[in-house]
Amino acid sequence: MRALFSVSDKTGVVDFATNLKQLGWDIIATGGTMKLLRDAGLEVINISDVTGFPEICDGRVKTLHPKVHGGLLARRDEPSHLQALKENNIEFIDMVCVNLYPFRETIAKPDVTMENAIEHIDIGGPSMLRSAAKNYRDVTVVCNPNNYNRIIEEIKQHGNTTIETRLQLSAEAYTHTAEYDMCIATFMREKAGLNEKLFMAYDLVQSLRYGENPHQAAKFYRSAEPRPYSLAFGKQLQGKELSYNNIQDANAALELTREFTEPFCVGLKHMNPCGAAIGATIEEAWQKAYEADKVSIYGGIVAVNRPVTKELAEALKPIFLEIVIAPAFDNEALEILEKKKNLRLMVVDMQPETQSLKRYVSVTGGMLAQDADQKMATLNLDMCVTEKRPNEAALTDMAFGLRIVKHVKSNAIVVVKNGMTLGVGAGQMNRVGAAEIALKQAKANGYTEGLVLASDAFFPFDDTVTLANQYGVTDIVQPGGSIHDEDSVKKANELGITMLFSGMRHFKH
Repeated sequence: MRALFSVSDKTGVVDFATNLKQLGWDIIATGGTMKLLRDAGLEVINISDVTGFPEICDGRVKTLHPKVHGGLLARRDEPSHLQALKENNIEFIDMVCVNLYPFRETIAKPDVTMENAIEHIDIGGPSMLRSAAKNYRDVTVVCNPNNYNRIIEEIKQHGNTTIETRLQLSAEAYTHTAEYDMCIATFMREKAGLNEKLFMAYDLVQSLRYGENPHQAAKFYRSAEPRPYSLAFGKQLQGKELSYNNIQDANAALELTREFTEPFCVGLKHMNPCGAAIGATIEEAWQKAYEADKVSIYGGIVAVNRPVTKELAEALKPIFLEIVIAPAFDNEALEILEKKKNLRLMVVDMQPETQSLKRYVSVTGGMLAQDADQKMATLNLDMCVTEKRPNEAALTDMAFGLRIVKHVKSNAIVVVKNGMTLGVGAGQMNRVGAAEIALKQAKANGYTEGLVLASDAFFPFDDTVTLANQYGVTDIVQPGGSIHDEDSVKKANELGITMLFSGMRHFKH
């Protein structure tokens, strides 16, 4: 039995080759892989001794040869194939252990040149993987070091890998080359000035019980690379399996939590915050968020950006919640919350991230793509468009309100005070309707003066300002941009309300 080695990722390859040698396999290798294995004391056959041809063109050509691909592709059950190998003095190759030049990592470097990128496009590697994968009935193809131990154990037990394993490894190899080619194609099309072609590769996390409703099938996938604030890469500590709606809501909570560095807590239902607050401590942030809407939080999701402490766990315990998300849970907190067996506890990486993100939404027969809404206007008094100007506390609450309303379904209005939401008006067909919902909620909570109102988009008329004044709003922040902006400014001046134009809209459909 002969195995051909040519790897860029050399993790575990010496031990793998050593085990194969001990099991009676001959090892063929190329270039750097051959040197590594020989330096480890293994007897290794040079690929040039197999092909009878030296590596040429700076190693670009070394395995593209009939004695390699004939040995891989020949069917062992086809007499004409066997005759062809005999006539051309070609021997079988029974295993290929190959992984590819690091193209993705190369082009991720900020100073990468076109020449350097081109030199990291693997040609022989994908060719060997595809040949071996095609002939999986007789050939084992290995492109992932995580499979080394499994393969050795099977050979020890059965004398070779099983046909079931070889089929699985074949599928992995084709997936590996497909993802590799997608990356190259995307890079080359951009450099060539061709129309963009969107390639997407996601791994299945789990099949879900159902989608938004019981009659809809659903699955959960994740991207190849881990990201902070991603439920797909989070760890579930306890509780029932996540549902489709749980995942949607949890993601919305994490997107909002990403906005804050100070201690922050959000309670969320149906992808809209029902209560959100900052505090001097995470316990204070929770208490303020809970006080904002004690009714809607029932059956909701809570996300915090600090570890869950014993004190916070004690406060959460009496409330019926679906999920609690945090960067960590103290041991004492886990002891308290583990008594609620159905409560899902999720640990999610909440490290700051500056990388630009994309958002994708499927539509019938197509896909929408856009930059994630990561920008936020920095408020200052120069943005004030009214005669009266906000004080420092109001300006702080305006900034807080904008960060919240950005994540509320449009048309969206939030009413805030002292770093907590008092009312949230979401997803209404007109802006004054959204304002009415938020303002009535604030009043029901007992807040009727010194309120700050934030809007995700401009006021088309002055009716929202008039309504806000009736409920005790003294300060308003909105993006501006309406042809009737002056009407709203005039009304605010008449009523003694301060108003800032942030200049940045935050529609969320």
